[in-house]
Amino acid sequence: MNNRYKFAAVLSLAAALSASADIKVNEMLTISGYAAGSYEYFSPSPGTDSDSLFNGSKDTPSADAMKTIFTMNFKPVTGTVSLFYIPSIPSGVMKNELTFLDAYATYDAGGGTTITAGKFLSYLGYEAFDPVNMSQITYGAVTVGTLSAIPAYHTGVKVDYADKTFGYGVAVLDSVYSNVGIDKGDGELKHNAGFEGYLKYTGATDLTLWAGFAYDTKGSFQPHNVMTLDFWAEYKVSKAATIAGEFCNKDGGDFAKGSTWLAYLNYGFTDKVSTVFRVSGESLSGKTAGADFTQYTFGPALKVSDNLVVRAEYSYYDYKGGAKKSLFGLQSVFKF
Repeated sequence: MNNRYKFAAVLSLAAALSASADIKVNEMLTISGYAAGSYEYFSPSPGTDSDSLFNGSKDTPSADAMKTIFTMNFKPVTGTVSLFYIPSIPSGVMKNELTFLDAYATYDAGGGTTITAGKFLSYLGYEAFDPVNMSQITYGAVTVGTLSAIPAYHTGVKVDYADKTFGYGVAVLDSVYSNVGIDKGDGELKHNAGFEGYLKYTGATDLTLWAGFAYDTKGSFQPHNVMTLDFWAEYKVSKAATIAGEFCNKDGGDFAKGSTWLAYLNYGFTDKVSTVFRVSGESLSGKTAGADFTQYTFGPALKVSDNLVVRAEYSYYDYKGGAKKSLFGLQSVFKF
């Protein structure tokens, strides 16, 4: 299939998805979710060019995905379960193409405090896990570099509090990181028990400051305790422009040590058209395998409707030692 027809396929998916969306079941059950499909073209130097259509890659593991979320409201308890599907899963991302992702219950204790138990997403990371909440196709170096510093899903219990000025939370987990993929932790506390926490400040107009940590005890798949510190800030300069920055340091011993960062600008030219500019990088230390790199990203987006967004992206990766890589992508994301 040549490129022209691949692009046509992406746009055809967008048109088909925009034709239907169903949300309401009854007062106690809500169904929501999204479907994302993309075309990506990779050009490494040295190396051979390749492309993919509706097929996640190691660089964008959830660029192509479908997620259906079932939210059950039995106040003061809310239950959330989601089904997550990635076609042709890249090695090491998930064991199965279709899996239960979110599976947790939250008790509203009042006064801004909630208690959650089950399988849920990590606190860490400025960039969202779900592509429907992203502004570009790929993730920055903080999330998908050699360190993979930002965790994904794990099982445990967490307590959160939020008011107009501060928010904070702590979690006890089966593990922070995982040896099985992005969709779950290691399933037990005796080895690799994990802990997370964060503090968020929203007391200044249009400014958010966030600081968090993750700590994993050593075990069968991690020969060293792991400490990760993550800091990000976001400021809405105007109705049209948002800037953000993130710095993350991970220390998992000689073979998992280093820091990553990103700088981000999202500018809306109109209510329908916006563009992301992002620079991110990773610097390794100790005996960590891999190469330092910087990623430069430009990503325009068109909001076709409240439910449908079409994005394009060009990312350029510059690796220490001389290797280069370019990525061009086109993605449609439909939410309901």
